[in-house]
Amino acid sequence: MSGSTDAAFRRQAVRYGAPIVVSEMVAGEALAAARPDVVRKTCRHEGKGLWVVQLAGRRPEDMRNGAEILVDAGVDVIDINMGCPSRQVTGGNSGSALMREPELALQIVEATLAGAGSTPVTLKMRLGWDHNWLNAPELARAAVDLGVLLITVQGRTRCQFYKGEADWPAIRNTVEALNVPVIANGDIQDVNSALRAQSDSTAYGVMIGRAAMGQPWLLGEIASHFEGVSFNTPTLDQQADGLCEQVEDSLSLYGASLGVRIVRKHIAAHVDKVDLPLSETDRRVQRGDLCRISDPKKLLNSIQALYAGETLRVAA
Repeated sequence: MSGSTDAAFRRQAVRYGAPIVVSEMVAGEALAAARPDVVRKTCRHEGKGLWVVQLAGRRPEDMRNGAEILVDAGVDVIDINMGCPSRQVTGGNSGSALMREPELALQIVEATLAGAGSTPVTLKMRLGWDHNWLNAPELARAAVDLGVLLITVQGRTRCQFYKGEADWPAIRNTVEALNVPVIANGDIQDVNSALRAQSDSTAYGVMIGRAAMGQPWLLGEIASHFEGVSFNTPTLDQQADGLCEQVEDSLSLYGASLGVRIVRKHIAAHVDKVDLPLSETDRRVQRGDLCRISDPKKLLNSIQALYAGETLRVAA
């Protein structure tokens, strides 16, 4: 997820048992230009789990160059993005806009594979551009014929953005068209919805996105359920320690000033989901107080205090 799945967040997900985590989407052209902010998005996370970087672009040569750079860096898997619905991305005819141009999309796949060499390449897409153009099965089959090893399908069209509900049964058409694993994505919030998504789509597995914000252990919990092993939800003390570790990782990755600002979205998501006896009003106040703190030491102390059940009233 752009702006969310940086190395600091991915470290927390693998800490709690996520088998695979994916970087923020990076543009092949910007990566080839070695823009520091783009290179930083691809940083390897600490801990276990495959190092997967998601690459996006409009020009095949940029995707090939970007893939070569990632291979030289040692990534485990390169994931091609043809699923992002944002206007900023599709306005540049990238992301899910490529589903309207299957010939160009396949040129991009071919170029990425050429740059990747022996490094595995996967592809993430949507059902199609809109409900009049549901071409995921055809595009996925052609990409697999070129050498893509796994397909992830978001159960919406681009024109739906994130509105309505993900159509998990519609993913089945892509599953049945391929002889490689297909992963179902969209509206997976917990173990029960993960099981329904996998059953309705007949996919090999599931991908979790927005629901992991504020609860990075969710991926490990769902993976454990699929594997038939027990999972211990982290205690409040463990959650506080994990969030503080993420804050410290963000400070190291971005520097103190920017790191505090970037991690605020994660802090807010944690406060929204933490299991404390807070009214909605109190929860909103606590979230606002934490997200206004600019001093790193005060922020870390305040997180620990909140998870210990203390009521915060802090100045930035």
